[in-house]
Amino acid sequence: MATACKLAMPDHDGWIYPQAMQIAILTFDGFNELDSFIAAGILGRMKAKGWQAHITAPSPRVTSMNGVTVERQQPMAFAAQADAVLIGSGIRTREIAADAAMLSQIRLDPARQMVGAQCSGTLLLAKLGLIGGLPACTDLTTKAWVVEAGVQVIDAPFVAHGPVATAGGCMASVYLAAWMIAAGNGVADAEEALHYVAPVGEKGAYVDRTMGVIRPFLPT
Repeated sequence: MATACKLAMPDHDGWIYPQAMQIAILTFDGFNELDSFIAAGILGRMKAKGWQAHITAPSPRVTSMNGVTVERQQPMAFAAQADAVLIGSGIRTREIAADAAMLSQIRLDPARQMVGAQCSGTLLLAKLGLIGGLPACTDLTTKAWVVEAGVQVIDAPFVAHGPVATAGGCMASVYLAAWMIAAGNGVADAEEALHYVAPVGEKGAYVDRTMGVIRPFLPT
């Protein structure tokens, strides 16, 4: 089960992460492609600086909600070693949240890791005890389940409490990836990664809008 953490806003000035971040993107059967692949693609823009984002799964192959099968890059045990972890969503998340054996494989430690969850991935964070009474984001379908788990859900695309962040809506995976880069390596790198993936003709506005959402939650 997850390592216990203090559910309070930590001292942002104390955030210290390695220059070359190793990131586990937890991906289960029935996963949402947008959650795992968009985050992996944006974080992959940091490859030249030593960052690596790994599709991390409980089995050698996982199949998405739309039938796309991929091979994992890392086993679940990698999540405990990674510098950062992103938990994607999927159509089987409620089953996973009720599976004590599966949850026991997800070992996270916000005292030394950045942790983010997307949509129904927020339900897994709740079950792991990493949200507590703090407000969180999730998608509209999952909201009732997260509330049932005792979590206050807010009507927002992204929120972070120190090194733990949640996002709601498939395209909000952009916020998680940008937050991770900005907090881990700097705002300039996050803006550069966003600029690359942003639509042509909208790049400046897209970067400004995305950074405006995550900037209040970055370490000082």
